[in-house]
Amino acid sequence: MDGPLTKGSGFVTEGALKCYRGFMADAKAVKRKLPKGRHTSQIKRQRQNLKQQARNLTVRSQVKTFIKKVVHSIEQKDKAQATAAFQSASRIIQKAVTKGILHKNNAARKISRLAKKLAKLAA
Repeated sequence: MDGPLTKGSGFVTEGALKCYRGFMADAKAVKRKLPKGRHTSQIKRQRQNLKQQARNLTVRSQVKTFIKKVVHSIEQKDKAQATAAFQSASRIIQKAVTKGILHKNNAARKISRLAKKLAKLAA
């Protein structure tokens, strides 16, 4: 498969690949549906937006998954696993900020809430 999302590129999962393929199918359908009078730049922009939306979806999903791992380990009262999960979750959240998917205040709020829960576990 050609395109920016392949199995060997970072954190791409099989579900993300299916989602990306679905968006690409939608992009082709959008191109066919547009009337001939539309601008070609607008068609290209729509195509790019669909690709970006698929990429952003995978990162957002990953952030949610890592947050769930932290919360689950806190509920199990496993301090060592919770701290390890918290470190990986905060790293993933910061990466999402760097990529422009999450706002920095949103990320800070998520990390702060997780840290607060983790501190309760330690106390």
